[in-house]
Amino acid sequence: MTPVAAISSMATRELLAELAATYARDTGVTITVESVGGVDAARRVQAGERFDLVLLAADAIDKLIATGQVTAGSRVDIARSEVAVAVREGAPVPAICTEQALREAVLAADRIGYSTGPSGVALVRLFERWGILGQLHDRLVQASPGVPVGSMIASGKVQIGFQQLSELQALPGIRIVGRLPPRCRSSRCFPAGYARLPAARSGAGLAGLAGIAGDRAGQTTTGHVAGLISDPPRPRRKTPAPPRRSAPGTASRQATSPIARESRCSRD
Repeated sequence: MTPVAAISSMATRELLAELAATYARDTGVTITVESVGGVDAARRVQAGERFDLVLLAADAIDKLIATGQVTAGSRVDIARSEVAVAVREGAPVPAICTEQALREAVLAADRIGYSTGPSGVALVRLFERWGILGQLHDRLVQASPGVPVGSMIASGKVQIGFQQLSELQALPGIRIVGRLPPRCRSSRCFPAGYARLPAARSGAGLAGLAGIAGDRAGQTTTGHVAGLISDPPRPRRKTPAPPRRSAPGTASRQATSPIARESRCSRD
């Protein structure tokens, strides 16, 4: 049977590999997924490159539906992922538990990495709302399409980076600090649709979409997405040692490092 060809953004790469493997095992039909930068994926579909399935951020899918490259009525929401913050492994961990703390962490960074995708758009809007976009102009580093922001963090090209949590996970050399605080939180839906193709191929596209969005794949999706949108696991708390008595006349000092602030925020 002819394999089903799909194109997606990098944000859903691992999830789709899992779903495609499940579908192939259950049906014998192979779904080959090419994961690239979302901007490049949308451009290739708009240019007429042939695919059975298209899996991108919701706004990109809706534009492709409006222009006829993706069939109206075929949209199925596959995953949801939030924007997260990461730093280089071993670097000080900034506090990001409140909007003010996140703003201070951004202003303190020498170089700030962000993507060309939905998370990058949301980040620029956040900086505009804060009134600091102009101030950060020379410090913002946008990753090339298809290049993970995490790779720029790991190499030291940027000090702090923002991208979909699903794209930061499993990248070596970085530490995920967490999701954005509530007032800054940005969540993106990633739906799938099948492309307008000749009848012989559109049926395969619809069958592939049904396999991904069906009950069995849905169970896998639920488990995977729970990982995509959750915060990194917090370390177990150790039983605190009894406080030492200060010498007479000596005031106790509290830690003021970014890591200490992060620890206090995590318990709130």
